[in-house]
Amino acid sequence: MDIAASKARDAFDAASVHASSAAGDEVKPLGYLPISADSHITEPPNTYIDYIDPKYRAIAPRVERNEKGGDVFVVDRMDMKIPLAGTAAAGIDPKEITLDGATFEELHRGGWDGEARIADQERDGVAGEIIYPTVGMLLCNHRDPDYKAACFTAYNRWLQEFQSAAPGRLYGIGQTAVRSVGETVEDLRRIREMGFHGVMMPCEPATEFDYDDPRFDPVWQAAVELKLPLSFHILTSGRDAGAGVGHVAGQRGKSKANMFQGLIRANQDVISLFIWERIFERFPDLKLVCVEADAGWAPHFMYRMDHFYNRHRFWAKIGEMKKMPSQYFRDNVYLTFQDDFIAFLTADLMGEKQLMWANDFPHSDSTWPWSRQMLARQTGNLTDAQRKRILRDNVVELYNLPVTEGAA
Repeated sequence: MDIAASKARDAFDAASVHASSAAGDEVKPLGYLPISADSHITEPPNTYIDYIDPKYRAIAPRVERNEKGGDVFVVDRMDMKIPLAGTAAAGIDPKEITLDGATFEELHRGGWDGEARIADQERDGVAGEIIYPTVGMLLCNHRDPDYKAACFTAYNRWLQEFQSAAPGRLYGIGQTAVRSVGETVEDLRRIREMGFHGVMMPCEPATEFDYDDPRFDPVWQAAVELKLPLSFHILTSGRDAGAGVGHVAGQRGKSKANMFQGLIRANQDVISLFIWERIFERFPDLKLVCVEADAGWAPHFMYRMDHFYNRHRFWAKIGEMKKMPSQYFRDNVYLTFQDDFIAFLTADLMGEKQLMWANDFPHSDSTWPWSRQMLARQTGNLTDAQRKRILRDNVVELYNLPVTEGAA
């Protein structure tokens, strides 16, 4: 192995260690504060009960104490119970992370208290966060679209109050159940009116036809007109329905690690759908955010799409596209990631304008409160301009955030 290859391997090995290993590192100020493109709330026990349509109150998602003394969210007609311990394990030593035993009172208060959240941001050195749900992710997989819609409406009401605690630091993403095209268009308008900065959609709609159907065109047109990016988060596909307890549909083997490896696949399928079915070709200003599925895989994914187009489009009857598939990826798709050294390393290949770093607070995969130290380790190959774009500028431009420069 030559010297260059050896250094590259050493850098990979060093970056592969969890962010917590960088806790003691000294870091130089960036001159600005990053903004997390994907953070979460921890739904408090009253989120759905207090804010849901009274028709559903008796069966609204609720918190119960399990036999191990931990709190879990119980959702009507979903076998899986969602343990709160795993949803708010940011900052915990990897050896101490567990899915059992924690009560709601023991979790990060910043998961549901806006003022406490600002203190958490200060500790991690971030200027703001794009806010996604936790229980609401897995509710995307509920088989009753009416129940799902009622839960999302309740969540949006709660989230509007949460982000009002610090409107210049907390930027909520609303949810829609996609029960019908017309209702989804109205949901998008309501989400914008509520002051949210984007819309989170399940990877599969509740309609009898998929997103590639031209009947969805009014939704894409509304998203463009309202300047609402479409977010597709991991764990929001039917294949991920059991992921909260470590298993997904179609998983091979018994290892929970295999489940973790497979979480990005549904998001990749959505991206392919929007590119190959020419949704981006028809709506060139439409923006899609692939949330928490990492990004280091993207250069090969883009290359593979171009290969298929160049080599196989004739027998596959793909037809001519106005741009190469990889260019639609660059122009219309954004990717959020937290601990992904390869994403930084290959930024030149995919284009740094589509990458958005996130701290994923307060989830177990979070880099909080060591984000500054981890970023210092992983972004050494970037220019200052590239680093600032990935850590801050891209998310500001995509969501048109009213933020000031700030200082590190």
